Amino acid sequence: MPVNVLFSARPELWPIYRPLIEGYLSDMGVTFDLSNAFAPEEVDYVVYAPNGGLHDFTPFTRLKAVLSLWAGVESIADNPTLTAPLARMVDHGLTQGMTEWVVGHVLRYHLGMDAHIHGLKGDWRQDVPPLASQRQVTILGLGALGEAAARALTALGFQVTGWSRSPKDLPGITCLHGPEGLDQALSGAEILVLLLPSTAATENTLNAQTLSRLPRGARIINPGRGPLIDDDALLAALDSGQVGHATLDVFRIEPLPRDHPYWAHPNVTVTPHIASETRPETAAQVICENIRRGESSELFLHLVDRILGY
Repeated sequence: MPVNVLFSARPELWPIYRPLIEGYLSDMGVTFDLSNAFAPEEVDYVVYAPNGGLHDFTPFTRLKAVLSLWAGVESIADNPTLTAPLARMVDHGLTQGMTEWVVGHVLRYHLGMDAHIHGLKGDWRQDVPPLASQRQVTILGLGALGEAAARALTALGFQVTGWSRSPKDLPGITCLHGPEGLDQALSGAEILVLLLPSTAATENTLNAQTLSRLPRGARIINPGRGPLIDDDALLAALDSGQVGHATLDVFRIEPLPRDHPYWAHPNVTVTPHIASETRPETAAQVICENIRRGESSELFLHLVDRILGY
């Protein structure tokens, strides 16, 4: 009997993902039917994005798992109608994209590239940056994305400190955790990268109090989640010089409103949520591999049981 796979995401993604999922499942030897219009009671697996319009899982009486196309699952993890396992997207393409973006902006700050990009205006000023081994980079959040970025920066020679909710042990990385660990992590962060999930516990992780603990002139990079930052507190810290510059890829409201102060602030770089995107070719392969595991009774490697690790 074939397994029925429902694709529930934005309609324009259906013609992109359909041939990829069909091809991978066929190559894996899985007998399946794939549709974007199954009756709920006929569905075994849902390929899911929160913007696909599906919110009530109650009618899905034989559902085996929901396979998210997004790395972040905070918008569904607490859905009381979802009782089947939920697998978040852990895709090497997504991880690679995030790592490249983070490393690029860390190097931009480390090397002082903005001064040359914007022009020295005839001033032959030879400001030589320190070596990476003399630069402290702190990453808040050591999940899959945070760990990958930390390893890449360590490989370049940076002093990397990582902070997480629970203890971690990563070679070559100073790992801190808990409230006291957060204070220590912030106090040495010349460049601070935010890769925490968005939860009630992480909202406004950067606020007036925590921003004051950073070294004066620290740089902030946020490709994680918009609600991690108290926007008013960050703007005040930028105006006072406590924070030297911020590169922000995610925001509480997206697209970022045209009249938002971030657009015009001289010490803010706005990027339009491009730090890491799900690549259909690699994401479809991850989805299909999880279906294959489910049908062969193997454990999913990346199940989220209403607990977000960071």
